[in-house]
Amino acid sequence: MSQTFYKKGFLALAVATALGVSAFAQADIKIGVAGPMTGANAAFGEQYMKGAQAAADAVNAAGGVNGEKIVLVKGDDACEPKQAVTVAKDLTNQKVAGVVGHFCSSSTIPASEIYDEAGIIAITPGSTNPQVTERGLSAMFRMCGRDDQQGIVAGDYIVDVLKGKKVVVLHDKDTYGQGLADATKAQLVKRGVTPVLYEGLTRGEKDFSTIVTKIRGAGADVVYFGGLHPEAGPLVRQLREQGLKDVVFMSDDGIVTDELVTTAGGAQFTKGVLMTFGADPRLLPDSKTVVEAFRKAGTEPEGYTLYAYASVQTLAAAFNGAKSNSGEKAAEWLKKNPVKTVMGEKTWDSKGDLKVSDYVVYEWDANGKYHQLEKQK
Repeated sequence: MSQTFYKKGFLALAVATALGVSAFAQADIKIGVAGPMTGANAAFGEQYMKGAQAAADAVNAAGGVNGEKIVLVKGDDACEPKQAVTVAKDLTNQKVAGVVGHFCSSSTIPASEIYDEAGIIAITPGSTNPQVTERGLSAMFRMCGRDDQQGIVAGDYIVDVLKGKKVVVLHDKDTYGQGLADATKAQLVKRGVTPVLYEGLTRGEKDFSTIVTKIRGAGADVVYFGGLHPEAGPLVRQLREQGLKDVVFMSDDGIVTDELVTTAGGAQFTKGVLMTFGADPRLLPDSKTVVEAFRKAGTEPEGYTLYAYASVQTLAAAFNGAKSNSGEKAAEWLKKNPVKTVMGEKTWDSKGDLKVSDYVVYEWDANGKYHQLEKQK
């Protein structure tokens, strides 16, 4: 389920060199990286590992963590809650000092209970369900925002920019997808737009003809989907193939991967798709050197790559700041001090949430790439 994952590849060396750092530390401190390394959502696990590995090597080149070298330990939960608990127990048994993960909120929530009991600090690059940080866990943090923030941005955009009147809200019945759909629905209702259809589909489902028929019957002008790319891709394709080409399709930060285009069957189907995600970290001055190093190595740091990078930076800063590899002491330090990351300076509140959330809207283009829109309101 988990395996030590440490290799000094070209990318890691390029990032370290670009940051102008050298001398490696001598001992080891284990940090777990947990998420979907296999299965339908493995693209996000790959983003996590690429970002975390590059950051770990850069930190190591700068002197490490309290004189020790970071060694990453990979945990594959496949976005399955039960498997996530197994991963959490395995990482705990391997004596990791901290965890970057998980991805799916339905995995992060039960896994974080295991880490909390063991006194292990954890920071998730991508789990947005409010309950991740609403359960009183002292060492659970996020590098991303929350659904109740993202849902407001999506709802307002549908009302103010798209002028949606007949809005369909769909979800994948999962903690993340349904939670975000509910948050978006709540904002729509608050703004005076009651969805004409609210319905769930099942993860792994590929035939959405029944739902498409309902969307057509409702006369929808906007379809909002709370979920992930394995379902979003086939869904938008079937909408287009069945003639609903003028219906705007909008989703969330669960489709922030080029795999959306693959699952949809081509960029001709994803062109014009909208999604909410944090402001593009690749455009920030603080990320320029790292982004250039990734690209020089032939890798585009899309989606959660830089979120994972920043998460490793944050754990390293917290351990170094606390002058201890104790998760509890690192968590205490992190709630009192800002951290300079590849995504800019970050600060956290007493719950472990970022004090500033920066969700914006993106659009997928004809070449199968996403871009942050200039017009947000």
